[in-house]
Amino acid sequence: MATERAVRPKHVKDGFSSRRVFIFAAIGSAVGLGNIWRFPYVAYEGGGGAFLVPYLVALVLAGIPLLYFLYSIGHRNRGSAPLSLRRFSKGAEWIGWWMVLVAAVIGVYYAAIIAWAIKYTFLSFNLGWGDDPATYLNGDFLQVADNPGPTMDYVPQVLLLMIVVWVITVGVLAMGIQKGIGRTALVFIPVLLVAFALLVIYSLTLDGATDGLNAFFTPDWAALKDSSVWISAVGQIFFSLSIGFGIMITYASYVKPRTDMTGSGAVVAFSNSGFELLAGIGVFATLGFIAQSTGQAIDEVVASGIGLAFVAFPTIINEAPGGAFIGVLFFGSLVLAGLTSLISIVEVIIGAVRDKAGISRRAATFVVGIPMAVVSIAVFSTTGGLYVLDTMDAFVNSFGIVGASLIVMLALSWVFRKLPVMAAHMNVHGSIKLLGWWKALVAVVIPVALAVMLFQEFQDKLEAPYGDYPASLVNTFGWGMAAALPIIAIILSFLPWRGVTAVEDPGDLYAEHALADGGEQE
Repeated sequence: MATERAVRPKHVKDGFSSRRVFIFAAIGSAVGLGNIWRFPYVAYEGGGGAFLVPYLVALVLAGIPLLYFLYSIGHRNRGSAPLSLRRFSKGAEWIGWWMVLVAAVIGVYYAAIIAWAIKYTFLSFNLGWGDDPATYLNGDFLQVADNPGPTMDYVPQVLLLMIVVWVITVGVLAMGIQKGIGRTALVFIPVLLVAFALLVIYSLTLDGATDGLNAFFTPDWAALKDSSVWISAVGQIFFSLSIGFGIMITYASYVKPRTDMTGSGAVVAFSNSGFELLAGIGVFATLGFIAQSTGQAIDEVVASGIGLAFVAFPTIINEAPGGAFIGVLFFGSLVLAGLTSLISIVEVIIGAVRDKAGISRRAATFVVGIPMAVVSIAVFSTTGGLYVLDTMDAFVNSFGIVGASLIVMLALSWVFRKLPVMAAHMNVHGSIKLLGWWKALVAVVIPVALAVMLFQEFQDKLEAPYGDYPASLVNTFGWGMAAALPIIAIILSFLPWRGVTAVEDPGDLYAEHALADGGEQE
């Protein structure tokens, strides 16, 4: 058995002070922009009310088991994604670095969207986007270049807002796990919930809200015969729970050993899905209003992603009574949800660098945060930033997140045979016991679903040039970046560890930490 001294990092880690703080932080990571602007559209396209059936099945049979899988890695092995996987096997470390690199890529462009949301929060007070929100977004605000591709033409107002986003993010992370991430989540998540609840209540009073809700909830049972709807439900759960970034591995490593991790995972998963459902109600109630006021059908005004947030919603706000109130609540919610998610994304990289290099938390924060901020601002505050963002999001989000998750499940299930050890660890204090059903889902059912998702996505991307963008843009920031990340990850895995004195499987490290912790189960 490895001793406590042999496996503990040279630097002393802080952590979440309680299970409650961890749950808030995990919910803050899971509840992001996708909950607000992706779920309503996916549900509508997947059969409306009927989509809730595959969605709930995917939550129970894929989302929650995957959370337990990731929690067990970080909580048992007490490290970042690369370190925790390395402690299972040297050959698994590179998968952790793949996750870290995916998080780094997503983090640099995620900050841009938060910056836009900050701008629109203030614009909401006087409806500053004018009568044509689409023209304002692409012309006046982002000043999008005519030709798709990166440019060196900077947009000052976007640049300044992105600096603000990165100062806040790096500042919170430099404060530490409990004082920074934990306290921010304890404040932001309740405020986010109240703000969005007010938005939903107000949207339900608008004319046409009932039509929007009917469109959202009316079930199209025939859709359940379409396998793509079930795969779409798995994808929504997968992306909305922050699975595949290494976030949940990292956050779980900061939780006290004597903690009910399975009960915590269920709370996080159902809270996230509850917020998604709330978002669907609010979004479709407001879309119903704009459909009635313009004389269009719901399917003509429905949108997702950037189009929903920065074009459709400003259009609604222009027409709705008390539109400024809706605008501040909606865009303020985007800012809060985005910041808590960005903080968790950057923390994945900080944790990995800190473990590998053996440097202090504050040093790791600046070593990671400043270069990420520079790259983010340099690329995404330009007139070509939107094109690069769209391309990176489409390829790295799909192939990086799904690919890394598929590989890590297959590796730990079939190559390194670690599922029994992981289940035993979670069952010590877990209120929900991981038995044969969990192993079957993680080793067989979920990998099959993810493999189908990956294959379909690969096929779709090959059929036609993405977004009709030039090959140079798609090949560099799409296919090229998606392919480069696992290669770079393998190279990083060969660098020497300086932050720990032993990185092999710690054996009964959990029991040793539990004894050292000496506290009651949380």
